[in-house]
Amino acid sequence: MHVLILGGTGDARRLAEALVGGWAGVRVTTSLAGRVARPRALAGEVRIGGFGGADGLARWIVEHGVTAVVDATHPFAEAISRSAAEAAAATGVPLLALRRPGWAAGPGDRWHPVASLAEAAAVLPALAGPGGRVFLTTGRQGLVAFAALDGLWFLVRTVEPPGPPLPRRAHCFLDRGPYTAEAETALLREHRVGVLVTKDSGGAATAPKLAAARELALPVVIVRRPPPPPGVPSVAEPADVVPWLRRLPGPD
Repeated sequence: MHVLILGGTGDARRLAEALVGGWAGVRVTTSLAGRVARPRALAGEVRIGGFGGADGLARWIVEHGVTAVVDATHPFAEAISRSAAEAAAATGVPLLALRRPGWAAGPGDRWHPVASLAEAAAVLPALAGPGGRVFLTTGRQGLVAFAALDGLWFLVRTVEPPGPPLPRRAHCFLDRGPYTAEAETALLREHRVGVLVTKDSGGAATAPKLAAARELALPVVIVRRPPPPPGVPSVAEPADVVPWLRRLPGPD
């Protein structure tokens, strides 16, 4: 069995470790898009770079004898998830999506759900007020949506250095989770943040910022997840992938 993991998340890394360390005879390849200069170490084989769309992914699956694909990409990685669904349908190779549950608002949360980064940018001036200060944690690729908001100040956290266009009044810094609620609260206080903007990526590693916003009674603009490709089964935890793989035809 050759399992291709479409990775880039902590869940993908944990899945590769579980398969390589606990299932003899299984070949595991994790594919990374290559957007992070120094990715964390991964168990098994690693390939870096795009496939060239669904057709390129389908060719790679056939040429490398892949018998199962697990889409463990970020919940907002729409393009690769769509390509995976199309490639799996074209090749007849089973596909499973590994998607950690999204976050849920609780008592004391002041969430403002939106459908896109553009909608998040549209609601910010009213929420933050003139000269408002915003903590932006939506990743470096979507910063263009906020570039025209000259009346606001942004604290921008990314894993890799962002490129232009950026908001004119922005302080950018690099950091990677997991985080703690105490540190996130201190960060928001230090920079006098009035609004948090994030994507509903789910998981525990980056959730402490939500607890910090709750502690400080800050509004949170949260971008809802895009819908997954239709017809693709999904599980919530890496441990749930193994039973699915064992049910597939082929050697155990």
